[in-house]
Amino acid sequence: MKLLLSIIKKEFAQFRRDPKMFGITLIAPILQLIILGYAVNLDVDSVRTAVLDQDNSVTSRRLINDFRGCANFNLEHNVSKSSEIVELIDKGEILLAIVIPRGFESSVESHRTASLQILLNGSDGNTASIAAGYASGIIAGFSKKVVLQFFDKSGMKVKPFGSISAVPRIWYNPFVKTRYFMVPAIVGLILSIITLLLTSLAIVKEKEIGTLEQLIVTPIKPYQLVLGKLIPFAILGFVAVTLVLTGMRFIFDIPIRGSVSFLFFSSFLYILSTLGLGLFISTISKTQQQAMMIAIFAVLLPMVYLSGFAFPLENMPDTIQSLSVIIPLKYFLTIIRGVILKGLGFGELWQEALILLVMGVFILLLSSLRFKKRLE
Repeated sequence: MKLLLSIIKKEFAQFRRDPKMFGITLIAPILQLIILGYAVNLDVDSVRTAVLDQDNSVTSRRLINDFRGCANFNLEHNVSKSSEIVELIDKGEILLAIVIPRGFESSVESHRTASLQILLNGSDGNTASIAAGYASGIIAGFSKKVVLQFFDKSGMKVKPFGSISAVPRIWYNPFVKTRYFMVPAIVGLILSIITLLLTSLAIVKEKEIGTLEQLIVTPIKPYQLVLGKLIPFAILGFVAVTLVLTGMRFIFDIPIRGSVSFLFFSSFLYILSTLGLGLFISTISKTQQQAMMIAIFAVLLPMVYLSGFAFPLENMPDTIQSLSVIIPLKYFLTIIRGVILKGLGFGELWQEALILLVMGVFILLLSSLRFKKRLE
């Protein structure tokens, strides 16, 4: 036990002497939380819009005013010809254009179907589809008002009839903000970076500077060396989780609705996998640059892409979804979002916790067996 504590103390002493490591571990998580929390935003709050009103009538202006009265639309440009719309879309200055043709008002007043054109910049399909939904809602509302005004002017009495009304109730994210979905997942991302990347780099660094060779000639058992290397980074991982959860609560006002103790317990289970992967990378890498490249491109990025961090797994092909089964971050994100947003606990998430435990123990044991107490 004394030897193990000595190794742990040595690791923390090296950590204190390295300002860069201190910044990466304690300052970077908060910076990443703030940057990603504000930058990763799929909400469409302002649709930059251009209008080409070829009819220039009272009815067309009423429709334009309905768009102008919607907070989601920003009517920045009034153009006089179609080529200007093409130029604005090509430059990325507008997302949507409304083209009202000549004869729009006469079609409405003669009770014929009146057509107009909505042009969208579909480079970002998600944003374009949301903006199209906003526009369709405004046009449908305007069409309804036209019909009611017709009946009112004609003196026709419309008998009231029953209808189906859906009243939406949005749970867990009442304001439908992307931030509520993304910020909790940043906990998993930062925990992955610290425990996986820094673990692999730290052990490879020992090889490069020759201190690992000094440890080999000491009467230290292999398991003591492995534990002495991994425990400090596990502690740093928990410190980072605490900082991020605190920042999430006070910066973004996202409370933890579920059990905090279960969240930290799940973090421990996930750390078993990331520490094991970091240890494995250190055994196959000769330099820190090599270890960093393998950790980022062969492990970290696939974990982020296939875990549901930003892209819904349900939208991926079946083959890709089957690959996500072996990604520990997938189950950890399910737990994080379940605990923070939904207030779930062990009773609802025990299967994900069990999978994390099995995967973590398996990966850590295999990596520890590969980590030999000798220089290769």
